[in-house]
Amino acid sequence: MESLVIEQGEAEDKLLAQKDVLRPFPKTRRTMKALLLGVKGILFRVGDDWYFLFALGVIMALISFSMDFTVSKLLNAQRWLQQELGDNTLLRYLSWVVYPIALIAFSTGFAQSITPHSGGSGIPELKTILTGVILEEYLTIKNFGAKVVGLTCTLSAGSAMFLGKVGPFVHLSSMIAAYLGRMRTSVTGPYENKSKEHEMLVAAAAVGVSTVFGAPISGVLFSVEVMSSHFAVRNYWRGFFAATCGAFMFRLLAVFNSEQETISAVFKTNFKITFPFDLPETFFFMMLGVICGTVSCAYLFCQRWLLGYVRRNPYTTKLMANDKPMYSALVGLLIASITFPDFLGQYLASRLTMKELLVSLFDNRTWWNLSQNMSASSPMEVDPNNLWMEWANPRISIFGTLAFFIVMKFWMFTLATTLPLPAGYFMPVFVYGAAIGRLVGETVAYIFPDGITTDGVVNPIIPGGYALAGMYQVYLAHFIEGLLPKICVKIQAEQWQQRRDLINSFILRSLK
Repeated sequence: MESLVIEQGEAEDKLLAQKDVLRPFPKTRRTMKALLLGVKGILFRVGDDWYFLFALGVIMALISFSMDFTVSKLLNAQRWLQQELGDNTLLRYLSWVVYPIALIAFSTGFAQSITPHSGGSGIPELKTILTGVILEEYLTIKNFGAKVVGLTCTLSAGSAMFLGKVGPFVHLSSMIAAYLGRMRTSVTGPYENKSKEHEMLVAAAAVGVSTVFGAPISGVLFSVEVMSSHFAVRNYWRGFFAATCGAFMFRLLAVFNSEQETISAVFKTNFKITFPFDLPETFFFMMLGVICGTVSCAYLFCQRWLLGYVRRNPYTTKLMANDKPMYSALVGLLIASITFPDFLGQYLASRLTMKELLVSLFDNRTWWNLSQNMSASSPMEVDPNNLWMEWANPRISIFGTLAFFIVMKFWMFTLATTLPLPAGYFMPVFVYGAAIGRLVGETVAYIFPDGITTDGVVNPIIPGGYALAGMYQVYLAHFIEGLLPKICVKIQAEQWQQRRDLINSFILRSLK
């Protein structure tokens, strides 16, 4: 037995000797290893958070761009199919209806089958977590995968569903931050200060907003609003650094993909800024604020009532408990049928995507004047250079289509908020507010076709400026407290690079 042990020891010595031959200079190797470990320790002690914040911004920018790219391709495929079907109304209707129904049903079923926590925006749950409450599985990778796939399908359903992605992206960013935090602790050990975990989540909230709008300062203000009175001043730089990395990477990817020639605003405007606004126009902006506030209060009341009704009604309660994809499919069938372009959709600009809707509403031209010279037939295809033509219809005036859009989207958006799928509500509110502002602006331009005269100088009415202010006001009116008023103004300045109506926006804020 002893001889066997001696033989094994000799064999191990020979093996070690062979390894030393293959790996010479053992003393130098030990010195280099100790040096590298020391450098690693210094780097992680000095700026480990900053490395992970940089990685968080880049990762979320890649996810946001990839999702936008995928959604764009799917929406273009639906538009191509509609064009290829020609004048066959039945097939066009079936393709228009089946496409969003399949996507939102799959989004609901897939997300709910993976984890029931993936529905909605996720922001209320995030605010709850930041207060110290532990919510299981809300920040897991499993929930992340379910939300990414579900949100992609939701957005690919088109503007008919009238849903966005800002809220879910804040949730997705928080999940990535939590995962990176677990990676860090596996390398360097647990945090000495447990509050650092929450600090990473606060920075993630800023990244979520910045990688959607390309607006880092607005993202930081949003993270301040999420934390409210618990926000630590030292988190400003963390949030701003991560949000800037994410926003820069997001806009840089658009340049690499040849979507833009250089880094610029997500939504470009071309308003005349010789005179930011005329004093008599302030009255009309104040009236716009009153209208938007009234509409927003009505929406909040109706949305709260509808959510309660869905929970109380025995049929919808049974569907929501046993077959959520069926509930989503039925809602999708109703909304898609109404928005069919050959039916009522021709008065709702239903062929435009969410981004195209917003861009068209910020047109600096007056649609009433343009529509007077329009041909009797509507264009067969969407013209990217003349999106306003989707709002013009030979049977009804521009005022009629805008008013009809506002009325119909009111209850459609309210109904869509009851769907149990990953979705956000930031962008739809922007579009809705811009439509209200556009209607008011077109009305003022109709009343004063030659503009408003001030000190002998005639300044034309720009309806797009009213759309920008209305977009801000409707979103503002949904929130009575917090920093969201400042966030909306900053998004207006950053995302559109437009400061023409900032003063009017602050006036509207005072009328909230």
